[in-house]
Amino acid sequence: MPHPRRRHEPVRYGRERAALVAAGRRLARSRLVIGTAGNLSVRVGDRVLVTPTGGELGRLTADMITVVDAADGTVCDGRLEPTSELPLHLAVYGSTSAGAVAHAHAPASIAVGCTHDELPAVHYNTVLLGGVVRVAEYAVFGSAQLAANVAAALAGRQAALMRNHGSVACGDGIEQACDRLELLEWLAEVYCRAAALGRPRILEEDELAAVSAELTGRGYGAPRPVG
Repeated sequence: MPHPRRRHEPVRYGRERAALVAAGRRLARSRLVIGTAGNLSVRVGDRVLVTPTGGELGRLTADMITVVDAADGTVCDGRLEPTSELPLHLAVYGSTSAGAVAHAHAPASIAVGCTHDELPAVHYNTVLLGGVVRVAEYAVFGSAQLAANVAAALAGRQAALMRNHGSVACGDGIEQACDRLELLEWLAEVYCRAAALGRPRILEEDELAAVSAELTGRGYGAPRPVG
């Protein structure tokens, strides 16, 4: 895919660059990514800051981050080519209100995505990703078709698996996107272990709906003072 013509524009985004660097090292430490297998981005207005192609997420530095136009991917600032999965990131931003996207080649997520059309709901934390996680149909990495497939799988969800490829999650910020990516891998690992033991019990839609209502009523996930 030809690289968009560069626009010279003095943009910096120091805080966002630092957040991407920290997120890359976090995912590398947790073994969700190995080497160059993964990419991250954050959106700021009409710009997207994205990790570079061929860049190891565990060794990112702030000056390795590239800034592109959110509409067409034109490079606005940076010395490195953006990730080959830039179409995927732009498609997510174009179809959701996400502020950040995280993509990894996490082992359990890949295993489930190779064998299932969705990740069975073996745990109620499935609702924290918007519901039963779908598997996006396979297409060549970096392609417009893959971007469209992932955007479709993410409709009404905060995470998706990618057939024979990996996982993707979005959030308001890169920390939340990584939280969801890690939760998705945990859910996939739990399912793989349960399936290895026998036939796991899968939560029904009405059970998930009841959990969702309870979590909303309790304000689940945030500390609260006594009283």
